[in-house]
Amino acid sequence: MNKVIITVVGKDTVGIIGKVCTYLAENQVNILDISQTIVQGFFNMMMIVDMENAAASFEAVASGLDEIGQEIGVSIKCQREEIFTKMHRI
Repeated sequence: MNKVIITVVGKDTVGIIGKVCTYLAENQVNILDISQTIVQGFFNMMMIVDMENAAASFEAVASGLDEIGQEIGVSIKCQREEIFTKMHRI
């Protein structure tokens, strides 16, 4: 499995989840887990996805998500699971 952590943070607006999930589906990226919260008007989402059968490279998907984030006014970041885990180890 080729797991990637995707985080989305910004002011809450209609369609954030829809745009991100549609983009991932179009690129054959499988969502394994998703968690989202809204606190005082600010949206926060964390996803764990599997890119093993993705139609595009990690770099292309990350770039596409960054563009979507800019369009809708949120920050979208992608990290490979192994890097995320090493960075957040206590």
